[in-house]
Amino acid sequence: MFRGAALMESLMNEDEQEKNPSRLSNQIVRFFMHTALAIGSWLGLMLLGYALNPPGVSQLVILILSLTVPLVVGFAVTRFRPDDMASVIWLVGLVWMLIVSLWILDMPTGPNACFQCDATEKLTRTFFSFPRPSGLIDNDGPFLGTWPAVALVGYSIGARFAFRRKG
Repeated sequence: MFRGAALMESLMNEDEQEKNPSRLSNQIVRFFMHTALAIGSWLGLMLLGYALNPPGVSQLVILILSLTVPLVVGFAVTRFRPDDMASVIWLVGLVWMLIVSLWILDMPTGPNACFQCDATEKLTRTFFSFPRPSGLIDNDGPFLGTWPAVALVGYSIGARFAFRRKG
């Protein structure tokens, strides 16, 4: 019976610490810092790719690099400075993908712009250029929607791997 009371008391103290306004503002700052690191690592990858401009790089390779580079950065940052906020920034990627999806679904279609496409085809052709680009948002769907969201998810996965390895 005594163990249960001690556990309940520790949970109540932890709950009171969660409600502390300074702790909440600290978590918000760390959340946005990790988001900036993830997007920054992805932007660095894009700038490096733009500077080198290798011919014939497929979008699948860029998608994989957009996942792995932030994954490594998230792993390294969380390995040296453990932070529970690092593993939840995938939510920003999800919200970003949803916002871009709504924007794309609201766009009109026409010649050279996914003419007579249904909603699923509009999204797959815009985000993944499969089987061919949709023509919407100047064929920059992967750059504006897919790759940044994948970078945020990759950073979160790297942070989770760092926690799993540490514990």
